[in-house]
Amino acid sequence: MKSLFSSSMAVAVAPPLEKPARSETMWAQTSRRLRKSNTAVFGLVVVVFLVLVAIFADVIAPYSPTANNPNATFEAPSAKYLLGTDQLGRDMMSRIVHGSRVSLTIGLSSVVLAIFVGVPLGVIAGFYGGKFDTLIMRAMDVILSFPVILLAIIIMVMFTPTDGFWGIVKVTGAVAIVRVPIYARLVRGSVLSIKEKEYIEACRALGQRDPLVLLRHILPNCLAPIIVAGTLSVATAIIVEASLSFLGVGVQPPTPSWGWDLKANVAWIQESPWLALCPGFAIFITVLSFNLFGDGLRDALDPRLK
Repeated sequence: MKSLFSSSMAVAVAPPLEKPARSETMWAQTSRRLRKSNTAVFGLVVVVFLVLVAIFADVIAPYSPTANNPNATFEAPSAKYLLGTDQLGRDMMSRIVHGSRVSLTIGLSSVVLAIFVGVPLGVIAGFYGGKFDTLIMRAMDVILSFPVILLAIIIMVMFTPTDGFWGIVKVTGAVAIVRVPIYARLVRGSVLSIKEKEYIEACRALGQRDPLVLLRHILPNCLAPIIVAGTLSVATAIIVEASLSFLGVGVQPPTPSWGWDLKANVAWIQESPWLALCPGFAIFITVLSFNLFGDGLRDALDPRLK
């Protein structure tokens, strides 16, 4: 009887509940999608390689990029001079390696500077509207009415061309100015869309101040397009810098610059083609890599854009 009673009163024990799977964050999804894109991975690998070359240029370059050697002018590529020498006897490989530092410094710095200026302008114009929006956007329209290269040239001719650090600073500022409207218009459009969401209206109804709403709820939702635009803009900035140097209003010699080396050696394209091909190829592969990585990053952040 006891066994029957105990068996009849037995209660089935339910199996333990499984822990719910963690939801994947947006950045984890982006990283996973990015790894599936061979072109984006290739672009990222090349970009990282170029950044490392720029950082360790003093170690990688076999010679000084500004040292003249009258006894070794127009040397063909060899074991001693891997990419040959120019009309002044300067080692081209050393100039290409150190030129990567100049191009990447200007490209990355100008984009960061343009973001720091353009994003606040776009936020103010989109969030507050009215006279702020009209004034800021009309100023951006004036800048956009000029071709990028032409406006950069106008800005550069206002200053005395110099070499070295200050030459790089001037070119960085000129390139940043012509890129500011890109971020101002981009962020303004995003803010206009986001500020109409219900959770933004709820935050304001609860008494949250505008700076807090902007920093905690609006700006984080603008990061993805800013990152994509910034990555793609580095390629454009490098082209603008090379164009300014090619035209003689950018970084001045003897500071190594791909654009200046291309200009200085294009006259010898038939006798010594490697002198012009090397800086030209450096510009090409750098711009291509940033574009491939930027396109892959855009698709990874928003697969609907494919």
